[in-house]
Amino acid sequence: MADDPESILVIILDTNPVWWGQRALKREWELYFSHCLDAVMVFCNAHMMLSHKNSLAVIAAHSNSSKFLYAKPETSVSDRTDSDAGESAPTDGKYELFAQINTTIKDQLKDLILNDPQGELYSDSLMAGVMCRALCYINRLTKENPSENKSARILVIKGSEDNPSQYLNLMNVIFTAQKHACDITGGIYLKLPQLSGLLQYLLWVFLPDPKTRNDLTLPPKVKVDYRAACFCHRNLVDIGYVCSVCLSIFCNFSPICSTCQTTFKFLGPPKLMKKKVKKTAHHMT
Repeated sequence: MADDPESILVIILDTNPVWWGQRALKREWELYFSHCLDAVMVFCNAHMMLSHKNSLAVIAAHSNSSKFLYAKPETSVSDRTDSDAGESAPTDGKYELFAQINTTIKDQLKDLILNDPQGELYSDSLMAGVMCRALCYINRLTKENPSENKSARILVIKGSEDNPSQYLNLMNVIFTAQKHACDITGGIYLKLPQLSGLLQYLLWVFLPDPKTRNDLTLPPKVKVDYRAACFCHRNLVDIGYVCSVCLSIFCNFSPICSTCQTTFKFLGPPKLMKKKVKKTAHHMT
């Protein structure tokens, strides 16, 4: 319909080679990376098929870098060139746009793997930095035509470990997005019970827009306990000590924040002001 809003979808795909390699060593063949990539590309095609006005971006979250694998419109991404468009003639009657999406994602992912800088690999991904890039991309699209009706969402497909050192950057991302958190805006968090059913869960749970989800029977939401967990013992606390710099929460008092290493200055009791005794000059008579 003409009045339907443009749906901006940004997919963050975890391409951490350490995590996928560990699954291969443990012979956990329930989900190959190639199967995950195929499911993501089918999901991308389904999103673009819903409306010709929809926008799509796919960003790879690597262990030490991030990269746009696909972006439509092309002019909205600064780190892509005309040679990255991945235009190719459709084969076997495939729709041209779908062929372009699949080819571009595969080519950019191949380039990411082959040109991966040789260095120490980590078991976690640069998730906070990739989310910053996703927010910047969404902000750019919404600022280009502010009069148009647009809705934006981010889908994170993550399997690697969390890194506590990214906490500050992640908090900055959350503050930037303000109230666009998953639970507050009616979003969905789902831990897949069966990895082999990734595509089915993507099409069933994450493809419908928020308006359509009201008419579907989706997995029940997990009740969120909004009590804060202390950073020292991971216990839920009702009252605690909060760092004024990084907002870390502690159940016990500490003069130095263990997260950002900030040293707090405490004011002692006010000093008793000595009353100044006015000296009276005595004149000799």
